[in-house]
Amino acid sequence: MIEPHAPAPPGTTPPWAGPAGLPLRAGTGRFLVLASVFVCASCGLVYELELVALATYLIGDSVTQASVVLSVMVFAMGIGSLAAKRLRWRAAAAFGVLEAALALVGGCSAMALYAVFAWTGDWGGLWASGPRCLLVAFSLAIGVLIGAEVPLLMELIQRIRRQDAGGAVADLFAADYVGALVGGLAFPFLLLPLFGQLTGALLTGTVNLIVGGALVLGLFGRDLSRRARWCLLAGNLAVFAVLATAAVLVDDFERAARQAVYGPDVRVALQTDVQEVVLTGDTDGRPLGLFLDGRLRVSGRDEYRYHEALVHPAMSGPHARVLILGGGDGLAAREVLRHAGVRRVDVVELDEEVLRLARHDPALARLNGHVYGDPRVHVSTADAFHWLRGAPTATYDVVIADLPDPGITASTKLYSQEFYGLVRRTLADDGRLVVHAGPVASRPRGFWTVETTVHTAGLRTAPYRVGGRDSGFTAGPDRSAGAARSPHDWGFVLAAPGRRPELRLDPQGPRRRTLTQAGLTADGRAAADSRISGLRASTLVRPRY
Repeated sequence: MIEPHAPAPPGTTPPWAGPAGLPLRAGTGRFLVLASVFVCASCGLVYELELVALATYLIGDSVTQASVVLSVMVFAMGIGSLAAKRLRWRAAAAFGVLEAALALVGGCSAMALYAVFAWTGDWGGLWASGPRCLLVAFSLAIGVLIGAEVPLLMELIQRIRRQDAGGAVADLFAADYVGALVGGLAFPFLLLPLFGQLTGALLTGTVNLIVGGALVLGLFGRDLSRRARWCLLAGNLAVFAVLATAAVLVDDFERAARQAVYGPDVRVALQTDVQEVVLTGDTDGRPLGLFLDGRLRVSGRDEYRYHEALVHPAMSGPHARVLILGGGDGLAAREVLRHAGVRRVDVVELDEEVLRLARHDPALARLNGHVYGDPRVHVSTADAFHWLRGAPTATYDVVIADLPDPGITASTKLYSQEFYGLVRRTLADDGRLVVHAGPVASRPRGFWTVETTVHTAGLRTAPYRVGGRDSGFTAGPDRSAGAARSPHDWGFVLAAPGRRPELRLDPQGPRRRTLTQAGLTADGRAAADSRISGLRASTLVRPRY
């Protein structure tokens, strides 16, 4: 590597800050440095967004994950920028090593995080838990490396042609911010849909490595000793070999990680425009499992417990026209169609692929009773909130909100006062709404916030819960793939305009496997015993889950 120079006398220019011995014109060299700034900034933002996206998928609560990752990274960028001041005297060599390290750390971060999640399990608990510490560690490392780029690139620009500091900063940050814009748009619209998170991160690391190495070895190679050039080249080739090997093995890695998370019987695994969808089981006696973004939404072993409790209390009364929000798996619609007198069922599901599987996957279609072949069932592929804004008023006798847990940030707007106001508008005068409101035992504040929010929207409520610590069931729409996070119950809120609805079952309705009138009454009392008073309603601008 280049040996450090002695300090220059005061008032003179240090010898290492003089013009670089470029192999081409200064104007062309300056353009190439700014182009490298553009590419490196794009790669840096992709690393940040990839960590946010993966943490949101694995942990949930996108607001918290984005806040943690981005704040830690910005802090680390300041540390990296300060640390890079000591490397200005060998800016070219330092920048080459920096980019190789950034390509390795950023490119492999997604695989490392997913591997820890897959083979260690639960991400819950304190921030001191291993996987969460790894997330913070990657955010710190990538932030330090990104922050160290700026002083070194500034020095390299000045080596080509000295100019006033303000002009150099303006040029550097213009290229940096435009590159960040391109990286920010490329991640959701190009890398994620075409390559996925793992391959996309590896590809980004490879681009980062090639650009950084080419700039240093091609443009500033004369600033390095012969030994330094060979060491940097060997290091870049080693990093490239790691990234290329990981890219070749990424499919095998994903299969092994899925098996570690979901078990050995994964039949379908696909990334839709909305979420990751995984189907397991229904072979060799294993029950079917439907996972959405790593959370178990359906278990063939006991899904009837959840769907009977969700649907049948709301169907005790007029039920000719029924609206199901979510529930693309068709299981809520199956329970609705068991009641006589149902003339129309409208299902509003966001993910078209879930609907396709519910229609055509043999195991899932068999479980839902092939409901999508019934002419009374009509499907809309849309966001439930936006669909309700154009829905006809006073139309439905029953509205069933079969939606993900309110603790998931993406679902928060579907548990807001505004959302329930739109639902109320679609209900007939004697209509009823039932809401899946998350577990009561493990997250009582969330459950009672849902109840408060529904009540604030002008509906009278009757909360209830099913299941219990000794119930033995193992699945439900709140569950993660890790059994350690399984709640012990499901909470529901039955609501109606006007007077408070009664928790009762239609005695003339279909037979149920486990739900009884006595049990439902006890479920209502059990929920009431856990009531938390003084909670505020959740709104779009003030979410409280």
